[in-house]
Amino acid sequence: MLLAIDVGNTNMVFGIYDKEKLCGSFRISTNAERTSDELGMQIAQYYHFHGLDRHQTDAVIIASVVPPVMYTLVNAIRKYLHVQPLIAGRDVDIIGPGVRTGISVQMENPKAVGADRIVDCAGAYYVYGGPALIVDFGTATTFDAIDENGAYQGGAIFPGLKVAMEALFLKASKLPRVDIEMPEHAIGKTTVRSMQSGAVRGYVGALTGIITDIQKELGGSARVVATGGMGRMMAEYCPLIDEVDPNLTLEGLRLIYENNKAAFRGRRLADNIGNIEVTEEG
Repeated sequence: MLLAIDVGNTNMVFGIYDKEKLCGSFRISTNAERTSDELGMQIAQYYHFHGLDRHQTDAVIIASVVPPVMYTLVNAIRKYLHVQPLIAGRDVDIIGPGVRTGISVQMENPKAVGADRIVDCAGAYYVYGGPALIVDFGTATTFDAIDENGAYQGGAIFPGLKVAMEALFLKASKLPRVDIEMPEHAIGKTTVRSMQSGAVRGYVGALTGIITDIQKELGGSARVVATGGMGRMMAEYCPLIDEVDPNLTLEGLRLIYENNKAAFRGRRLADNIGNIEVTEEG
């Protein structure tokens, strides 16, 4: 089996694959203070919950934008799954002529593009074809454009809605934290409703504007695919979104694994690795 892991600033998403079948997925918060034992036990419990044997995992691939958690995560996988994981963009080359991912990167500095963005594009191009616009609703909202040939053209980065609302709460002393929802009326009759109307409608307006502009530059026929934690909610408010695919990054990681199987050979560790002292932070 393959374990694919998407490490984001807010959450880590895990997907367990048996060949092309996603047998189970789960999400936990990204926390650099966890020890490898805490993280390893959580992973083991989710395997058990899905009725899967963690010892049948023979490959692990990770896409991460959070370096501080990687030491703990890698040790947890080594200790509890007995596999040496591969890091997309470090151990597995995903920036190149497109041989390994199906995506060529048309950027001034390809190495600076986040691994998660390339992985999203690989998954989207495989599932939906091109041209496509991938909108990933995470801590930041990213817009990634691929043309009809699968070439990554670039994109845009916008503050996530939760980040924007948290900044409003922190910087304005009298404004409270509020739930993210679209009020029925644009004119709010309370402070909370006013904040919700301004934040959510303003965000959807910016989202619509960016999608429209990128669509024009792609020729006007790109399929818009939403992913990330708030993808489904935003699709309800923005009619320009064609598809919602919460597992897009996981699928992209699976494809990179399929195209690089030679790099994963011999990654299985001895079954007694759990009895070996693992040096770590706590």
